[in-house]
Amino acid sequence: MAEVCADNAVGLTLVPVTGEASDVERVAEAAVDGFVVWTSADDDPVVDAVASSGLPSVIHSGPHGRRLAVVGIDDRAAARAIGLEAFAGAQRPAVLSFPLDRNRRRRLLAGPDPARATFPVTRHRLQGFQDAWRDLGGSWAGLRVAACPGNSAAHGAAFAADMLAGGDPPDAIAAMSDELALGALRAAAHARLVVPDALAVTGWDDSDAAARAGLTTVAQSLHDQGVRCARIALGLEQRTSMDDQAPWQMRRRKSTRVRQGG
Repeated sequence: MAEVCADNAVGLTLVPVTGEASDVERVAEAAVDGFVVWTSADDDPVVDAVASSGLPSVIHSGPHGRRLAVVGIDDRAAARAIGLEAFAGAQRPAVLSFPLDRNRRRRLLAGPDPARATFPVTRHRLQGFQDAWRDLGGSWAGLRVAACPGNSAAHGAAFAADMLAGGDPPDAIAAMSDELALGALRAAAHARLVVPDALAVTGWDDSDAAARAGLTTVAQSLHDQGVRCARIALGLEQRTSMDDQAPWQMRRRKSTRVRQGG
């Protein structure tokens, strides 16, 4: 986004979001010509404030429904694809998840209803993992979802370590980001588990660190999506629909088992 603004001699203002009631006032008073909202929840009043502003606005990855353009990938389809890799040959799979809602509570749940997640990214990825596990003959009720309070390797390592130290440790972990997955790899190494034989791990985003770690992951270009968001907000590109789908692909590396027929 900064590149597009610089190329077009337009200033870029960062409007901080704290989760407090003051967020809405801050958005309403922002001296700007348009907004790009970077991924939020269905019930976030900031998104309503942006929609009410009447300014050109774009949301990255949702939520939908405010008649604002949304730029992102098909998270459900991508999660199903990476889930099939993560869960291949597994008996006790788990998901390292983004927060389910704006409370951002740390929770370990068994087969939660994806529809209850108010963050669209979390909801759609849970739906895709659910599709994958069911396609492999598994019961969603038996799949554990570890909802982390934030997206960091530290959160991923701590939650993965707790699960691996339990009486029924997972043998596969599908993480919603490379950071969470790298934390899971750190926990596996600490527990002296061989990846992927004892524990398969997948990530999301295809970061440089994921490539160095040999992590199977979903590749998407957040850079290109940011460019697209900025260009739509500035009126430099026309949107073809309210849902602007970006490309993605899977990077299969050494952190997952060989899937039959895959």
